[in-house]
Amino acid sequence: MSLPVLAPGSTIGIVGGGQLGRMIAIAAAQYGLKVHVYAPEANSPAFDVAGARTVAPYDDAEALAAFARSVDVVTYEFENIPRRTAEILSAARPLHPSAEALATTQDRLTEKSFVAGLGIATAPFRAVDDAAGLAAAIADLGLPAVLKTRRFGYDGKGQRMLRPGEPVDPAAVMASLGNQPCILEGFVPFESEVSVVAARTRAGAFSAYEPCGNEHRDHILARTLVPAPGMDPDSTAEALSVARRIADALDYVGVLAVEMFLVRDADGRAHVVVNEIAPRVHNSGHWTIEGAQTSQFAQHVRAICGWPLGATGRVGGATVEMLNLVGDTAGHWHDILAEPGCHLHLYGKSKARPGRKMGHVTRLLPPG
Repeated sequence: MSLPVLAPGSTIGIVGGGQLGRMIAIAAAQYGLKVHVYAPEANSPAFDVAGARTVAPYDDAEALAAFARSVDVVTYEFENIPRRTAEILSAARPLHPSAEALATTQDRLTEKSFVAGLGIATAPFRAVDDAAGLAAAIADLGLPAVLKTRRFGYDGKGQRMLRPGEPVDPAAVMASLGNQPCILEGFVPFESEVSVVAARTRAGAFSAYEPCGNEHRDHILARTLVPAPGMDPDSTAEALSVARRIADALDYVGVLAVEMFLVRDADGRAHVVVNEIAPRVHNSGHWTIEGAQTSQFAQHVRAICGWPLGATGRVGGATVEMLNLVGDTAGHWHDILAEPGCHLHLYGKSKARPGRKMGHVTRLLPPG
């Protein structure tokens, strides 16, 4: 279904009620757009800033149809929605990103095969369906390696690190991941982790933010720094080119993030290896709210509404740092507010628990 250019006053439907949906809704309101959020949890953070809400399961066909009728375009804040949900919505209203892009990026094996098919470097990988398949994949790729479920994993969930010298019982390892279809990925000796957040319109216009450097703690993003340390002009150009090739091949509409490893050849030359694609606004792009001329959330709204994309340069050339507030760290909000130059974002979640993202803080630092 083609996307008309939407006017201010139109309604965006957002599937998913977490902090990403919340920040999309805030950006939409700045452009005079209305928002209807669909989520199964009655206490969803995005409901606080939405003009309309639907509380229903993602597989409720009747509720989905009514939701679609009430909006002009539909988007989603996370990729783990059922394929059937996307099909129901896209039959009634323009859905961006598309159901096809969602299907490609929901399955790690499909995604890796797609990226490799474009001639873009990835970690070596093998499909694993059972214990025998895992044993064969280990024999082929060696260790260390990471075994991941093909679907429904994020922030370190749904994966097991397999290390050399440690006993591996293939049956027990598969059982620990629910005996689900998996993918084994060979180890990439990377220097750092980086990502490119980019946007594409239905007309094929493309715009990307410069690569950012990411630091993880317990598999959860802890810190993002822009510009990304260790990247030179050649590796930066390569990362931006990779993001565009992926977006074009997906015929993507909206914001996406391509997570990559920065690696060095024996001669010291830096280049990138794709880790995964996130078909949505992304945690590593939160710095853009204060640090870029157009935030990733405003950019996503522009793209799905058929509007021109905004400028992506850093504000004043500042170095930008984004820190996630995970678990109890959000309780230090008063101290953060007292620090000059800090920009605090709290997501309105009712209860902090270990590993839960409660907010983030952005600092604009002097260039250099």
